[in-house]
Amino acid sequence: MDGATPTRSWTRVEGRGDDVRILIWHVHGSWTTGFVQGSHDYLVPVVPDRGPDGVGRAQSWDWPARVREVSPHDLRDEELDVVVLQRPRELDLVREWTGRTPGKDLPAVYLEHNVPGGRVPFDRHPMADQSSIPVVHVTHFNALLWDNGSAPVRVIEHGVPDPGRRYTGELARAAVVVNEPVRRGRAVGTDLVLRFARHQPIDVFGIDADALRVLPDVPPALRTVEGLDQERLHTEMARRRVYLHPNRWTSLGLSLVEAMLLGMPVVVVASTESAVAVPPGAGFVSTRPDELSTAMRDLCHDADLARSVGEQARAHALHRFGLSRFLRDWDLLLAEVARGSAASPASGPETPERVAT
Repeated sequence: MDGATPTRSWTRVEGRGDDVRILIWHVHGSWTTGFVQGSHDYLVPVVPDRGPDGVGRAQSWDWPARVREVSPHDLRDEELDVVVLQRPRELDLVREWTGRTPGKDLPAVYLEHNVPGGRVPFDRHPMADQSSIPVVHVTHFNALLWDNGSAPVRVIEHGVPDPGRRYTGELARAAVVVNEPVRRGRAVGTDLVLRFARHQPIDVFGIDADALRVLPDVPPALRTVEGLDQERLHTEMARRRVYLHPNRWTSLGLSLVEAMLLGMPVVVVASTESAVAVPPGAGFVSTRPDELSTAMRDLCHDADLARSVGEQARAHALHRFGLSRFLRDWDLLLAEVARGSAASPASGPETPERVAT
């Protein structure tokens, strides 16, 4: 394309420690925090009002110095090796801001964070009708439920920086981490939280958690906490005896993985990828609200049991959601994209190739 900046050589990407320049929007702060711990250079768009088209660097997470903010009008002068797309609109933004076309003269992947949300399981992915940009799902459940069409599909499971074992469980209360629990309602299990709080004290952390207080008949045992940065949030979560993950229809919540890494026992609604993310001994998983409520109360009343279960949860999370595995999987995929070998149809819509090992 006329005026496009030539792509740089990708011959060094597989060795790690290489200077690969990745354009990526700050869309999902927790996920991106893990991604930018790699060895590459990360360019994050920023616009004057820090609106959706350019939030810039994170304010509540610790990102390394190699994550650099870049304004749209400077992108045509930047050397870019790959773009990680996360929203359909970013296809147009890349063309407008860089003068290049993702998947044509700029290697690209499309990262899908979410479960489908319309006519499940008939929702067709917005990238289904193309073959030049791999669609990367963060869970196997997401890849299974989306209609990916003939698009090349990969699954790279979450990788989470280890916050360290902080569990004290000194407060016989359950912790829930969810943003906008009132707006999102049943999808994140807000009704279950209100129901369980009639029998067990629960603390809800997250953006707009305080909105729960204005709902009718809120149990007195329900408390809300807003405004904590990630460091303080992890410390406060770990003071609670158990972590409750009530989500019905979301992708695998990173807060669940973080809770396990903190050493917390977890009680989980068996829906989406959560149903298989917690093995026996690391927590309690069920589709029955009465069983979930009972498990939460039992763990809150037995500190020794809670500690033992939490230790198994941490060991599992370190193994399955370790950062080194996550970064290695992404490096391998980026190398495939550069060679063009990733842009081929998956083996089938129900059996996408798994990059994670």
